[in-house]
Amino acid sequence: MSKPADDRFDRYVRSRAVLEDPYVELDLSHAGVEDADLAALGPALDRALAAMRAIEAGGLANADEQRMVGHFWLRAPGLAPTPAIEDAIAGAIAAVEAFAQGVHAGRIAPPEGGAFTKVVLVGIGGSALGPMLLADVFGGVGAPMALHVLDNTDPEGIDLQLERVGSLQDALVVVISKSGGTPETRNGMLEVERACKQQGLAFAPRAVAVTMAGSVLHRKAEAERWAAIMPMWDWVGGRTSITSTVGLLPGALLGMDVRAFLAGAAAMDDATRRTDLRRNPAAMLAAFWHHQGQGRGERAMVVLPYKDRLLLLSRYLQQLVMESLGKERDRQGKVCNQGIAVYGNKGSTDQHAYVQQLRDGRHDFFALFVRVLRDRAAGCFEVEDGITSGDYLDGFWQGTRAALHDNGRSSLTIAIDALDERALGAIVALFERAVAIYAELVDVNAFHQPGVEAGKKAAARVLDLQKRLVAALDGELRDVRALAGRAGADAADCWPILQHLAANRPEMHGIRMHDPATAAFRRA
Repeated sequence: MSKPADDRFDRYVRSRAVLEDPYVELDLSHAGVEDADLAALGPALDRALAAMRAIEAGGLANADEQRMVGHFWLRAPGLAPTPAIEDAIAGAIAAVEAFAQGVHAGRIAPPEGGAFTKVVLVGIGGSALGPMLLADVFGGVGAPMALHVLDNTDPEGIDLQLERVGSLQDALVVVISKSGGTPETRNGMLEVERACKQQGLAFAPRAVAVTMAGSVLHRKAEAERWAAIMPMWDWVGGRTSITSTVGLLPGALLGMDVRAFLAGAAAMDDATRRTDLRRNPAAMLAAFWHHQGQGRGERAMVVLPYKDRLLLLSRYLQQLVMESLGKERDRQGKVCNQGIAVYGNKGSTDQHAYVQQLRDGRHDFFALFVRVLRDRAAGCFEVEDGITSGDYLDGFWQGTRAALHDNGRSSLTIAIDALDERALGAIVALFERAVAIYAELVDVNAFHQPGVEAGKKAAARVLDLQKRLVAALDGELRDVRALAGRAGADAADCWPILQHLAANRPEMHGIRMHDPATAAFRRA
């Protein structure tokens, strides 16, 4: 026998963690987190909140890299541990606003004439995903500029993006790299430089660097007199950089209200400092994750925003959550293999995609819905008597949530009034802080990325081997083992390199290229 409707309503009323302004509601009525679960986790959550206070005070949160973690200061510079950092943050925000205003007013313009109407952004990871999310939410027909992103070192992908850009005369090029040495970003920058030269355009006067002082990119931009240099700091990681110049500059160029975005994030930060756990949205979100995955990440998080402009939210959260929490060892050095897998798309598209498995298949997930109350700015249009397209969308959210719940699958819903700057800033801050709190609960360092660094080092070794193989090649056809011997390497490592070289370099020739046992290569 089902419970009376008022019992379910009472549960909903009790199961809300709310930020009042901007309105952001966490509805945990379908989350499966009971009072006893929260009570059991309460002491650990209290310790996590104490750790958050230490982080915000400038404690050495990232011990592996001997760094503070300061992305929370970006939207509240007064919290920064030193006046110098506070002034640097405030100065960067002002510089972003002044630069964007100068571009929009035509005071900062292409040297060949006209105005900048496009932004070509070169970055990777958080340096691309954050701006791409902002472009999806705030870009479009009414935006003062259009954003094009080069976020990979795929030559064909770079060519396609540059074809879409067309003429670079009215394009402002923003290159984002903390160190200036990230290969993917450097390659993209060189490709855009080449394209400018092919079009007879000067690169430096239309280029902006977002980087750390003294980096390779900073020195290049300074020496070549680029249009601007915006600061980054070592206490802001890429996946938490959207409220820094990394996100604020492209956002401002797209017409985003920078101050409102930061204010929304700051308001959520305040709400997630509450010691009353049930009123603390980030603590409750972290508790939900912990309960669903038994503190071991046993279930994946399926992110389902019911708003097309939030399509990229799941990709954005993949990096934020998985790079922060996916760790082999805890802070004591013990193997723990922690993490929360994240995937998703958008509602109600997934009514016709993978919701079938979510309801009836493996119970290895929990759902996180995002609901936007305001359907559109321009009134209502009824698709049938008394019903709009937005009514269908909201009905599909309710129906999907109910169908999952009826089959024992838990979910949490984040609701906002409208998708504006304050609301998006609050959502970003909510997930950033939930990640940090959850990391405290499972005792991992959320702010380093040893797995990513290992991949970079392995890639560097591959490129070093490629140079040795190129030196080993001459005019005589040689098989893989012979070339591996000449390069002093294992044939298994040499094979994919030789295959790729022969497919792309005109001076390289290969025979039987799809048969590693008999293939042979030479250089003309």
